Amino acid sequence: MNQFNMPVHSTTTLIKAFAMALLVAITLLITCILPAEYNIDPTGIGKALGLTAIAEASENSPTSIVDRGKQNDLLRTDNIEIIIPAGKGLEYKLYMDKHAHVAYEWQTDGEVLYFDFHGEPAGDTTGYFESFSIATTNSMQGSLTTPFKGSHGWYWRNKTQQPVTVSLSIKGYYTIKG
Repeated sequence: MNQFNMPVHSTTTLIKAFAMALLVAITLLITCILPAEYNIDPTGIGKALGLTAIAEASENSPTSIVDRGKQNDLLRTDNIEIIIPAGKGLEYKLYMDKHAHVAYEWQTDGEVLYFDFHGEPAGDTTGYFESFSIATTNSMQGSLTTPFKGSHGWYWRNKTQQPVTVSLSIKGYYTIKG
């Protein structure tokens, strides 16, 4: 019969092993994980190892390039005409930082449209969106201070047999996504 001699470690040895494992974990977090995942590189080692390029590539991927784009810090005003085709729906979006403000007013050339003024958080992949206003009308005005960073805008649905033109006036801190 084989006998196993299992070594029994002292409390001091276990504490030293735990401290060493914690030190290795913190070192990997600071030098590898933060630069590769979040482009945070306090030591410069992540850049030297090429790890910050991973985070930069992720920031510039087609699915997130607008959501991670630079916010316009200047107050801007735009007047846009949008044609909603007969029997179709169309979205018009702005990219805005958290707590950015926009004032808006839109009206149609007479016909009523169903609309949903809503926002989608940056980076969300679940399909979540938050509606701020839903109605069927031919005009609307208001303002929004965004509760989160991301895309904010309007979905209009034209249930008529003719195209409908929406005249949209916006003023605030945003980047047009279209």
